[in-house]
Amino acid sequence: MFKLLLILSILSSTPELQDANVATLVYDYQTGDTIDAYRANCVIPPASTIKLLTTATIADHLGSDYQITTPITYSGYIEDNTLHGNLYIEGKGDPTLGSQYVGDSLLLQHWAEQIYNAGIHNINGSIVADVSYFDAEATNPAWIWQDIGNYYAPGIQSLSYKDNTMKITLESGAVGSLAKVLRTDPTIPEMQFDSYTRCENISYDGAYVYGMPYSNYRYIAGKIPANRSTFTIKGDLPNPALLLVTDLANTLITNGISVNGDITFITEQDTTKTTRTLLFQHKSAPLSEIIRHTNHKSDNLYAEMLYRILGTRQEGSCTINQSTNFIRTYWKERGVDLSSARIMDGCGLAPQDAISPKMYIQLLQYMYDSPNKDAFIASLPCSGKSGTLKSFLKNTSLHGRVYAKSGTIGGTKNYAGYIFLPDGRVWIFAVMINSANCSSRTMQNAIEKYLLDVYTRNT
Repeated sequence: MFKLLLILSILSSTPELQDANVATLVYDYQTGDTIDAYRANCVIPPASTIKLLTTATIADHLGSDYQITTPITYSGYIEDNTLHGNLYIEGKGDPTLGSQYVGDSLLLQHWAEQIYNAGIHNINGSIVADVSYFDAEATNPAWIWQDIGNYYAPGIQSLSYKDNTMKITLESGAVGSLAKVLRTDPTIPEMQFDSYTRCENISYDGAYVYGMPYSNYRYIAGKIPANRSTFTIKGDLPNPALLLVTDLANTLITNGISVNGDITFITEQDTTKTTRTLLFQHKSAPLSEIIRHTNHKSDNLYAEMLYRILGTRQEGSCTINQSTNFIRTYWKERGVDLSSARIMDGCGLAPQDAISPKMYIQLLQYMYDSPNKDAFIASLPCSGKSGTLKSFLKNTSLHGRVYAKSGTIGGTKNYAGYIFLPDGRVWIFAVMINSANCSSRTMQNAIEKYLLDVYTRNT
């Protein structure tokens, strides 16, 4: 009864949450005791806390030292420093190619040098981005239209590039007028925009970019600050793989390698059985670095790429369902019961996603015993110190003691992770709020108060 009254006391002190969907579980790792619980079996939209499931699965399955390879291959033959055939960049799901966050900042220059040193100074053929490793369904059908086309909900190909993000610079005028598109970075000459973005008396970015993968048309709506000579928003790249090989071709030419063919991409496996020869393989940073960025910055692209990679671990084409099936099977074999969960993506954008606090505790308990424990915990933001938890529990008795993933969408605020107590004990927790008619800050305050009360009354 005490435990039930504890959570009810928090809800009663926050009237906006009284009719919301709330579920919690705080568990003592050492003793196996439940410290506090409320509707722990209730499945709730996890938002970005589902990245815990994605990153834990791939880290435990492949290991934190694993590196994602991108093969650079060719067809035909090399004679007299000339490649008589095509050069292929074969995407295998590395989210770090050209990324500003993780990886090689001089990627294409280094590729050009390796190609030149391999004896290729002329290419009599095409440069081809091969994205057939994932299926051609680049957009998750569970995502909502308001998100698709924005930088945080990009199309997913097996070749990612430049974080699949395009900066769009607008010029705004008087209040009530429509903003004009000035340019994009990177430059994509074929891009076409219809801007219905209103100029308003605001100071924030309220614009949305709408569009589909492979299409060079984007519709921009919403609002931005008025009377700005330049104001930059972000959308997704229509075809990151094609941009990658276009930039590679230009880099090759700069490095003295002529290109006498098309710059193109393929989404389906080559049925002509053309023989390809491996030239070299690019290796990503270790998986530990990739999942750390994914969880610290809550990067949807990184999470979705890792989720799609998991779909390649089973027989058959790499579909979204394959990724989900792999995750379910993997954890069922390890005693984590996801039978009531709904898993529609790897990042949490799908509103149909649903996971319970009990599932998170089982997952996090397993990972605490995993050989990849240290890398996984290091991937999580720390309360009051880093990532999306930088303001969470700051300057409280739990400052620096919570390593967790947050998840936030309108009306939803969730946290799941570990609490490291001063006496060496470890608690595993999940607190989830959904369908609340209040601000994200109000929900965060309520969760902070709840965790601090649980901590104070049990230590």
